[in-house]
Amino acid sequence: MNKWRRWKLFWMDHWVKLAIIAASVLLVGFSIWGMASLESYYRNITLAQLPLQILMVILNSVIFVYLYMVIFRGGFSKLDKKNIKAHDVAVKFSDVIGIDEAKDECWEVVQLIQDHARLKRIGGKILRGILMMGPPGCGKTYLAKAIATEAGLPFLSMAASEFNEIFVGVGASRVRQLFKKAQRLAYGFGGCIVFIDELDAMGQRRTFNQFGSGEGNTTQNQLLVAMDGLGDRSENIIVIGATNAAEDILDPALLRPGRFDRKVYIKKPSLEGREALFRYYLSKVKYEAAIDCKRLARKAVDKSPADIENIVKESALIATRNKKDAVGLKDLSEAIERIELGMKQKLTVNAREREMTAYHETGHLIATFLLHPRDDVFKASIIPRKSSLGVVHPTAIEEWHGRDRETLLADIKICLAGYAAEKVKFNTTTTGVTSDFKQAMQLAHFMVWVLGMGPSGMIGDYTIYKDGNALLLSEDVKLRLNQDADKILKDCMTEVDALLRKEKDLFERFSHELLQKNELDYDEIEAIFNEFGKTNPRHFGNYAPGHEPPKV
Repeated sequence: MNKWRRWKLFWMDHWVKLAIIAASVLLVGFSIWGMASLESYYRNITLAQLPLQILMVILNSVIFVYLYMVIFRGGFSKLDKKNIKAHDVAVKFSDVIGIDEAKDECWEVVQLIQDHARLKRIGGKILRGILMMGPPGCGKTYLAKAIATEAGLPFLSMAASEFNEIFVGVGASRVRQLFKKAQRLAYGFGGCIVFIDELDAMGQRRTFNQFGSGEGNTTQNQLLVAMDGLGDRSENIIVIGATNAAEDILDPALLRPGRFDRKVYIKKPSLEGREALFRYYLSKVKYEAAIDCKRLARKAVDKSPADIENIVKESALIATRNKKDAVGLKDLSEAIERIELGMKQKLTVNAREREMTAYHETGHLIATFLLHPRDDVFKASIIPRKSSLGVVHPTAIEEWHGRDRETLLADIKICLAGYAAEKVKFNTTTTGVTSDFKQAMQLAHFMVWVLGMGPSGMIGDYTIYKDGNALLLSEDVKLRLNQDADKILKDCMTEVDALLRKEKDLFERFSHELLQKNELDYDEIEAIFNEFGKTNPRHFGNYAPGHEPPKV
């Protein structure tokens, strides 16, 4: 049945071409027969004029086709997309790694497609719309391709931005053409997957005013109508949308039942997922057998599958540049540093500025190691990278999905530690504290104005009292909130200053080590702390015996 439908679909798509070819062959045959019956003089004249006639016919054809496409066939709204057959996509569910919960939800959709008859007997209806939401680089497009491959259906993919044009009606016309093409493919192959990436580009909340609904609204309205029409068809046409934006940005009409009513939330991979991803991508390159993927997974907390793939690719480039035959742990660590911190820059820094940078970064280092309840120090460096002269790179020792008051206060203390270090050592400060101060004040403001974590006990999100850009709060309330934020900053500064003065020997030791070596890795940093009798508080602090988080 499907084979006959495909032959019928082929004839429907190509009968015009076949008819033109047949007519052309027939006309050429008649022309040869006619030329053979002419006298040699007239035959020669005809043959001499033939090239010019052919040229004029081609020119007239080009002009006609151009005008026909622009005026009668939509022209600028022409949808220039070819379908991709399932076997050409070739992405199986086994290739999708690190997002197992999302895979389970999507596998249900594949089973419904494959067993549509049983669902129909029960009286149920197949899903028409799936909305995939999550951070970029987590595999939304990959998962959509896997659904098409496992279900054996053609795959039509477009970005939502391709529907947006300055010409009125173009977006709606392209939506109609896309769904018309999907219906034809579903007729021939028993179903079709339509994938619209970055759905928020055309699916944001509609706005209405006295100037009309706008081209964006028209395009979205056409998408809504097209998805409503899928319910009356027997073919399996499933529309999959993907977005990195928050769900409340999308228009509610898109999310109602019958449209994008199945939501698949794709999150960044867990420890086990990151370990599997490192194994998968390392299998594509030559690597040393001593590499511990579990240790790499702990270093890559909050990394997406795309980030992990990028780390492995970058490490392969580094190993090649260093004339090595296989990727090693050092290459992977350097790849993480290069991606996170940027390339090392050959910048001339005078001795005084270099010394102040070393003490500044030492302040961040000591505060991170001794005060932060969750983050550990991955690396400290006074080699210029990006726009900074030095950096302390922290890494989370385990996964967290929220931050408590103690963590936020620790973040503020670490931001202020560079400023405190400059004051303690040189009794002056530099412009290097600019971004630190900005981040610290944002955190303090967020704690007081939004989270109710101020010392005065004022509870609530005070940022909602807005009329445009103006805050509808009394001056007394604003003053109290600002005083709370200022007190948090000053208390954190006092604690950090006291810590650096108390640990003066440790402070000097780390600064001298940075001046001598330029960079300190985690093992070197921990060894110096152990030398001064300082154990890592995250390993032996508020954790039950036998449940300490592993070292990074």
